[in-house]
Amino acid sequence: MNNDYFFDVKKKRPEELFESVLDYFKDETLFNYATSKSIMRTQRKITLRTLELLELKNNQHLILDAGCGPGFVAMYLDELGYKTIALDLILNFLKFYEIQDLNPVLADMCYPPFQPDVFDAIISISALQWIYIHLNLKKKREDLINLFKMFYTILKPKGKAVFQFYPKDKMVMDNIGDLISKNTKFNGNFVIDNPNSPKKRKIYLLLKKE
Repeated sequence: MNNDYFFDVKKKRPEELFESVLDYFKDETLFNYATSKSIMRTQRKITLRTLELLELKNNQHLILDAGCGPGFVAMYLDELGYKTIALDLILNFLKFYEIQDLNPVLADMCYPPFQPDVFDAIISISALQWIYIHLNLKKKREDLINLFKMFYTILKPKGKAVFQFYPKDKMVMDNIGDLISKNTKFNGNFVIDNPNSPKKRKIYLLLKKE
């Protein structure tokens, strides 16, 4: 999974300033995020890109939106005709919009409550950085390892997972790649769009279950 691409973001991000995602996404912050037309548009664009990376042959697939927030991705996938399950740790996100048709599940994405070989694909947008931020802590490291193990388990054979996330530097990507290689049978790589533009740069982790 390694490559020769280097970058280092100096600005502090919410996941560095708050102990958990539950501490950050509440009250006004949660409301502003869930009602942001800009975030909705951005996540729809990212969703289209993840579908390109997944290379699904049709829309008759079951997709897990892991760390779905208010459900922007799941709602868009539903519009496109995909069968979708939306999962998030924050109850007020799942209740913000009427998404009962998207089978919302309240759970930690590191410990998804599903049987093996259920999903054709998993999409996770802007959530992974909240899990890896404290990899030096034993519990956080165990959570991240379990996430990748569980995603491998709940995907069908040949299924794929795509994470869009915001790593601070290449070391984060290397550490994640190392954890995946040592703890799962996933094949995968990082895909970087607009690598030389910090504002437009998008980083994806594409994993395939063999």
